[in-house]
Amino acid sequence: MTDPIADFLTRIRNAVSVGHKVVEIPGSKIKLEMTKILKEKGYILNYKFEQEGARSNIKIALKYHPETKVSAIKSLVRVSKPGLRRYTNVEEMPRVLNGLGIAILSTSMGLMTDKEARQRNVGGEVLCYVY
Repeated sequence: MTDPIADFLTRIRNAVSVGHKVVEIPGSKIKLEMTKILKEKGYILNYKFEQEGARSNIKIALKYHPETKVSAIKSLVRVSKPGLRRYTNVEEMPRVLNGLGIAILSTSMGLMTDKEARQRNVGGEVLCYVY
């Protein structure tokens, strides 16, 4: 596996497309931080980080509308790829769906959303768009 972030996003995207309640993903620090951001912004219900010796897993409970069964996550798009990294500064920070979605950035201050990066006046690598 050459791109673990793309694998993370694809596993969530596939689970949402078939209507699973829970998805299990091999864990890492960056995936855990991305999961925390998704929880904070209301795209997932909950998550659980499990450490078993050298291996770790993240179990994510996906969020659906109670009546219509529509997922809270409409789209997950990988922006910066290993073959072509995408960086941005504060002035050129992307706005996802005119502020309705979020962009997850990797900055010198850690992972954060585009809105937090604008407030802290930092730029970084645009990992993905979520809406």
